[in-house]
Amino acid sequence: METHRTPPVLDMTPEGEFRHPPAPPQPGWLDRTLARVGGVALLIALIAGGLVLASLAVVFVGLILPVLLVAGLIGAGSIWWRLRRARQQGRPVFVVMRR
Repeated sequence: METHRTPPVLDMTPEGEFRHPPAPPQPGWLDRTLARVGGVALLIALIAGGLVLASLAVVFVGLILPVLLVAGLIGAGSIWWRLRRARQQGRPVFVVMRR
């Protein structure tokens, strides 16, 4: 499928020189104001996104910390119980195995 593109327009004077394209219009006060307001809005959005990520991290730590504490207590209790039983039975507490 062939697309039809319009050829570029070459604006020439009768002497054969190229004319320069007209200068783009200068931005007015409204354009400058909207650009500045948009930049500030983007900065605020980035800061708000960072705060959301930080709050999610705090929530995650708040949820995982009790699990970590309970798992640590269970592990410490298990080790304490094994050491107690080993002492009662007169077995060595730690055994070093060499190859």
